[in-house]
Amino acid sequence: MNVPVLVLASRSPRRVELLGRLGLRPHVHPARVDETPRPGEHPALYVERLARAKAQWVHTVRDDGVPVLGADTAVVVDDEILGKPRDRAAALAMLGRLSGREHRVLTGVALADHEGVHTRVSVSHVHFRPIAPWECEAYWATGEPRGKAGAYAIQGLGEVFVKRLDGSHSGVMGLPLFETAELLHGAGIEILVAPGETPPHRPDGPF
Repeated sequence: MNVPVLVLASRSPRRVELLGRLGLRPHVHPARVDETPRPGEHPALYVERLARAKAQWVHTVRDDGVPVLGADTAVVVDDEILGKPRDRAAALAMLGRLSGREHRVLTGVALADHEGVHTRVSVSHVHFRPIAPWECEAYWATGEPRGKAGAYAIQGLGEVFVKRLDGSHSGVMGLPLFETAELLHGAGIEILVAPGETPPHRPDGPF
């Protein structure tokens, strides 16, 4: 059996797709951690803590030495973390709060290997245009808001609401490629290489 180069501590198809853009095909091993925010916890510390916990948990459970990548994303408005909507009413309320204003999307990334756990946090500012109530209803009916932090997916129909994005598009999707590439490089994992190819010589540098 082939040993994977990287394990992803998430079942998110978006994160698998994003890693695929780097030439990686990770083994998926979802983590089991409590994702409840702590009282007064800053959103950046929250996503970093969960990313670290997910990577550590899977790395410990597997105990095979393969590096594990963990990630967590939070949509933040008025310093409040918006989780995944539990139902239609919650989704419509979230979309209503995001309508016509700016919010932040924070994604923590962690890589656990034999040397420990290294983390990065990406912060993006997303500006929504005003969204009419009927649009919120129609968007909910598509099914896309279900299971999405903040009740929208920028990689899908939700992008029609985005007037401007300052930051990382992949970070808003759930895995910032710049920060992820930094972590992978530090762990000696080659990116942008097709399976079976010999990695080219790389000079010293950030990637």
